[in-house]
Parts: sequence; structure tokens; C-alpha cells
Amino acid sequence: MFRLFIAFLFTLGLTSAALAQSTEEEATTEERAQTGGATTLEDILARQRGEKVDNSYRSGNTGQGNAEGLLGQLGTRGIASDSDVYRAIRYGSADTTVSSKGPAAGVLIQDGGMWWLTFRTGPLREYGTYILGGMVAIIVLFFLIRGKIRIDGEKTGRTVTRFNGFERFGHWLFAGSFLVLGVTGLLTLYGRDFLIPIFGKEGFATIAQGCKWLHNNLAWSFILGLIIVTVNWIAHNIPNRTDLKWLAAGGGLFTKGSHPPAKKFNAGQKVIFWACILLGVSISLSGLSLLFPFELPMFAKTFEIANSTGIPQMFGLNLPSQMSPQEEMQYAQVWHVMVAYVFIAIIIAHIYLGSVGMEGAFDAMGSGEVEEQWAREHHSLWLEEVQDKEAGKAAASPAE
Repeated sequence: MFRLFIAFLFTLGLTSAALAQSTEEEATTEERAQTGGATTLEDILARQRGEKVDNSYRSGNTGQGNAEGLLGQLGTRGIASDSDVYRAIRYGSADTTVSSKGPAAGVLIQDGGMWWLTFRTGPLREYGTYILGGMVAIIVLFFLIRGKIRIDGEKTGRTVTRFNGFERFGHWLFAGSFLVLGVTGLLTLYGRDFLIPIFGKEGFATIAQGCKWLHNNLAWSFILGLIIVTVNWIAHNIPNRTDLKWLAAGGGLFTKGSHPPAKKFNAGQKVIFWACILLGVSISLSGLSLLFPFELPMFAKTFEIANSTGIPQMFGLNLPSQMSPQEEMQYAQVWHVMVAYVFIAIIIAHIYLGSVGMEGAFDAMGSGEVEEQWAREHHSLWLEEVQDKEAGKAAASPAE
């Protein structure tokens, strides 16, 4: 009997919800009918609450299907009223002619930018800050637990050439330009909140203009550095079985005295390398799209290909494959910032381990020479290869 009572209450609840929804829809339809098809108060309140509003009653009512009712009533406008013209322009069904021939000139109204502004100043910055702050917290915790990774064995006083001059040039061109791009990008993203109270609006305007100039022009140095780094080291970063042993031992990062074998680049460095390549290419493409507005659209075509795979639909998504030029730019800017957050977080970890986090690591990119014992502990297989080559050259040279 108790189960029947619970089932009755559950059924009654569902019925009441359905009736309420039906009543609400009828009320909305009735309200809209009273306004002649215009926006209702509930539409306005729902939009202010950030809820999705069905605009089909507007996008499908641009005067084209009401010729008989409007004919002869509107003088020179023919069959279109002011509202009809506005809706037709807003939803892209108007036959407009513009004097400018730019890619975005034909779009007279583009209200899709509000989601971009809301996302950029809201969730994008919020979760991006969590990513950067989380990485810093992890590094601090790692340092407190593990401390600085020092050379365990006795130093020999002999050095081994780790990287030649051209390799170091490519690395510093890539790294240096990235650091400036990262700082100027973050100042642009957060500057209004933190710099205006300090420098005032005029001072911030000068800083923002300088950041924009640096960001746009150093992008070319970043791309050139990315190319040099890729050409120099891609052959050394192909995964192999040695990497599995290194990963199984945690790279020796968490245990003192543990030094798994590695070639010129260990598995951790290979992860950093490929992350830099993939993220670098992605952020460069979106950056080029921003440098040349409306000339390099990428997302509509990419989303169309993604939708054809059926993968987005598995997650309840239907990516837009028809975009205005402005929407393309908005997606490019959002993607650029998202990739930048992840990229900066990875580089923060790389900077730590390559400088204060590991004794002797900075010498590899500083002078190009590393202590032999450091090479033996962190890249033993590579050191053996170098010593074998040197022994071969010595044997091949004529005797004194």
C-alpha cells in the first residue's frame, strides 16, 4: 500500500509539472500574441538571468511571409516594417548592399559577441587563473617535499658539450619571445582590473598599447624559434622503450639517488617538447588569424569536420559550422587564450626544473657545457654515446 501511495505521489508530481509547463508555454504564447509577436517581459527577464531564450519567433518573422497583410501599408518600404527590417538584418536574411568590400562589412548587426564577452571576462579568466595558480602551488609543494635536486655523485671537474650555439640560439629565441608574449598577454587580459587603480586610465592605455605592439611583433620571433627548435630536436624526441623505464621510475624526481637511464632527452623532456610543438603550432595559427582579421577563418570548417565524425554529438554538442566573420574572430581569440593558459602553466614547470629546481641543469642552456657527473646521472645513455664518439675520433686520428 505504501509503495502504491509513493507511486501515486510521483505520478501526481509529474502531471503537475507538465501542466505547469504547458500553462507557462500557453501564457507566454498568449503574452506574445497580445504584443503582436514582439518580445515579452518574460523574454527580457530570462535574458537578464542568463537563460537561453528561443528567438525563433523573431528570426522567422522578418516580413517575408506576411506579404498580403503588409502590402500597401508601409509606403516605400514595401512589405517590411521597421521591426521586420531590423530582424532581417540581425538574423542575416536581409538583402543588404554595402560600399565597403571587407569580409565583415555585410554583417550590420552581430549580437553573438555577448557570449564571447561574458565567457572571456568570466569562466575563461576564472579557470585560467586556477590553472596558473594550481601549477605554482604544485611547484611550491614539490620544492618543500623534495627540495632542490642535487648532483648525488662526486663532481669530476670535466664538462661535456650538451648543446651547441645554434641549438641554444633557437631555444632562447623561442623561450624569450614566449615569455614576453605571455606577460603582455596576461597584462592585456588582467590589466584593467589591476593596473588602472595603480597607473590610472591614461597610464594603463599607454601600457596596453605597448603590450599590443610587443605581442603582435614578437609573434614572428616566436614562430621562427618554434621552427628552429623543431628542426634541431625532433629526431631526438621520438619515444622509445627507454622512456617507459624512465616513467616507471618517476624520472628519479621523487626519490633521491634514483637515476633511470635516458638518452639526450628523457621522457619528461619529450613530453615538454611535444607539448611545446603542438601548443606552439595551435597558438600560432590562432594568432595569425587575429593578426590578419577576417582573412584566415578556421573554426567553421574545423567544427564541420568535427561534427561529421559524430564525436561532439556523443557529448550532446552540435558545433556551429556557419559563422559570421566576427564569430570566427571571437572563437580564435578564445582559443588563443585557452591554449596560452595551458602553455604558460607547462613552461612554469619547465623553468623551475631547468633553473633553481635542479643543480647543473641551467648550464645546459647557459654555457652549453654540463658537469660530466650531472650528465651521467640524468642522461647516462647520451653520455655513453658522446664518449664513444670521442674515443672513435681519438682512435682514428694519427699518432703523435
